[in-house]
Amino acid sequence: MASIILGIAAVVSIQLFSQNLTDNIQRQSKSLMGADFIIDSDNVPNERVQAIIDSLQPDAKEVNFVSMIAFPKNRGTKLVSVHAIDGAFPFYGKMETQPSTASANYLDNDGALVDATLMLQYKIKPGDSIKVGELTLPISGTLKSMPGSNAISTSVAPIVVIPFQLVDQTELLQFGSRKEYQFFFNQPDADLEALENRVEPMLDKLDADLDTHTSTSRRLGRRYENVAVFLNLAAFIALLLGCVGIASSVNIYIKEKLQAIAVLKCMGASRKQSFLIFLIQIAGIGLIGGLIGSAIGVAILELLPYLLQEFLPFDVEISISAQPLLIGVLLGVFMSVLFALLPLLRTWYVSPLEVLRMSSSKPAASRKARYGVIGLILIFLFGFSFWLLREALFALSFIGGVIVTFAILAGIAIGTMSVIKKYFPRKASFTTRQSLLNLFRPNNQTVVLLVAIGLGTFLISTLYFTKDILLDKAELGQTEEKANLITLDVQPDQLEAVVATNADNQLPIIDNIPLVTMRMHSIKGKLVNSIRTDTTTQIRRWILNHEFRTTYRDHLIPSEELVAGNWIPKQENRNDIKISISDNLAEDAQIGVGDAVTFNVQGVLMKTTVGSIRKVDWANLQLNFSIVFPTGVMEDAPQFNVLTTYAATPEQSAGLQQDLVRDFPNVSIIDLRQVYTVVEDILDKVSWVINFMAFFSILTGIIVLIGSVSTSKYQRIKESVLLRTLGAKNKQILKITALEYLFLGILGSLVGILLALVSSFLLALIVFKEPFLPSGVPFLVFLPGISVLVLAIGLSNIRSVLNSSPLEVLRKAV
Repeated sequence: MASIILGIAAVVSIQLFSQNLTDNIQRQSKSLMGADFIIDSDNVPNERVQAIIDSLQPDAKEVNFVSMIAFPKNRGTKLVSVHAIDGAFPFYGKMETQPSTASANYLDNDGALVDATLMLQYKIKPGDSIKVGELTLPISGTLKSMPGSNAISTSVAPIVVIPFQLVDQTELLQFGSRKEYQFFFNQPDADLEALENRVEPMLDKLDADLDTHTSTSRRLGRRYENVAVFLNLAAFIALLLGCVGIASSVNIYIKEKLQAIAVLKCMGASRKQSFLIFLIQIAGIGLIGGLIGSAIGVAILELLPYLLQEFLPFDVEISISAQPLLIGVLLGVFMSVLFALLPLLRTWYVSPLEVLRMSSSKPAASRKARYGVIGLILIFLFGFSFWLLREALFALSFIGGVIVTFAILAGIAIGTMSVIKKYFPRKASFTTRQSLLNLFRPNNQTVVLLVAIGLGTFLISTLYFTKDILLDKAELGQTEEKANLITLDVQPDQLEAVVATNADNQLPIIDNIPLVTMRMHSIKGKLVNSIRTDTTTQIRRWILNHEFRTTYRDHLIPSEELVAGNWIPKQENRNDIKISISDNLAEDAQIGVGDAVTFNVQGVLMKTTVGSIRKVDWANLQLNFSIVFPTGVMEDAPQFNVLTTYAATPEQSAGLQQDLVRDFPNVSIIDLRQVYTVVEDILDKVSWVINFMAFFSILTGIIVLIGSVSTSKYQRIKESVLLRTLGAKNKQILKITALEYLFLGILGSLVGILLALVSSFLLALIVFKEPFLPSGVPFLVFLPGISVLVLAIGLSNIRSVLNSSPLEVLRKAV
């Protein structure tokens, strides 16, 4: 019952949370967006887009962009997301501020609302001032939250809200600046489906986009669907471990009841009756376990919103529905019966003559019946996995992985018993020989214990190793050869002065990268506008609408590898320009070496041919590009520059940022060390969630372990009493038991960790494509910890033998 309770609790809590999340997204979709629908564009809307917007009569508008800001009070600087708003946005939900009146007054007072964490970090309060570009304005209030934001996104770029009419005074929206214009509509009676069908195709052709609150709801639902799938799998693994406990416990229970079953059959009980007696017992235990597990699942549900609040853009309102509770109860009964069937089959084949026989041989169950039950178990596991994953191949892969892991652990356990039996150390001490004999004696628990210990250790160790891979992948190599400060949006007339400012701060320029913005005009001779209307095209839509930031240079960089074609370092002939593209762009645009692509470069058409394809390591924290031109053809195009440098200390970084923000308000500075800190913080939060879910699996594994060890308690007591009767001392009995369980604990946890090492190595090699340096935590914590736990449980079983006389214990056992 304890084995099934935790698995059911995990499944019920996750099912309820997923259902609540879906309901909340649908119910709060307007509050998440703040409007009924939005039209957005990466540039100032052209006449045709503006005509469509005006015809729909927008109720508010916004331009948002990323920029450096400064706090004159303490000379602090920070990269933020500036939102310049005009109108009474949001129409749904609310902008939470301190004081509460600031959200309504900042527009009239020409003030700013600043992210709450940023205010605390820089020790700023309402009434102080903030400098955004060339504009200095008062802080009207602290911004706690606004529609669409969450803790993760604001930790990367905190939000600052200013009035729309002040944007021009900042002088930040210059050539090359990344910005987004949004127009908000408060039209609750609008037919959003008709709007999507009629207006969205027109806007797509004009490089604009329409978002409705219903489409946002669908998108968010898909995003959190993956989270729900992971959580469900974690719960399912906990349930599987519980099933191992069920099968183990029933197996030992039925072994002990075989003579009683034979007596029942001597008294006239039929096969069906004796089978149903125990089946009903197991079903009753499953029902009680399902009820208790469902109740615990409801309690856990209250914790999950707090656990995942960092990743959600809204507060989840919890409600309890009957369906997951009913599923939990039925699952408890069904899985208890299903996984108890194999050992229960033995009751069917018990002969009444077993009363008279002293043989320890087991009644043989029908091979056809055994295979039928195993088939039922596999069908159920596949069906349940498919229900969770919604993908047959994924479900098969998951079940295959579970079966392989179980098979490896069981194979090692059986192999260990065979090796010990074959190469038994007959000259070893009595206590050592007796402890090793216990590993393959009748009613031994070696296979079940090693599977339970190994699987639990495997799961948690894999999580730890995977976390290390992710952190290593994000880690910055802090060397002078690798830049950790990036200065963006440097205009041509500012370049010399910015370089001089770096020199004044004794920070030499590592890279001076020119950037040219452009869009694709045609692909392989077919106009992009025609491709948009082609429903059969395999070209990804982002290619058609994307504004590419390209560069030109005569060499490859360390994060690139040439995979096709020839690298052209320099070219003077502008009639047949050979470009290099990334492998992902080649795949998404369905183009290869020799294909023609025409670009629109600030109104000028430029014909190019794909000369080479590069494999780009986008995870490398340096400036990578999808499209690279050779030198000699783009130098006269409208462009701006990105400069990189290396600051050895935070003080050097802060000094440069202060000077640049003071003299060049339009430039933005990214400190990669801060980015790494944010990434590490996010990964820590993700790891905490993963470890919390793994806790169910580990705790279930421990309960299975306790149950499996404790099930044969009375068999162990009889053996220990006989040893005492024959003259064995308490110290010898203690040592025999300790050695047996210590061996099981060490072997099980070690095999689990080694399997985790293999799986993590494959993840690093195939998925993350990174070198794997394993953490020492599983070896230093889990290996000794689980071994000691197994030892403690085993020793607790013989406490009554050590504290009582042999006669007293024998009387209790009888």
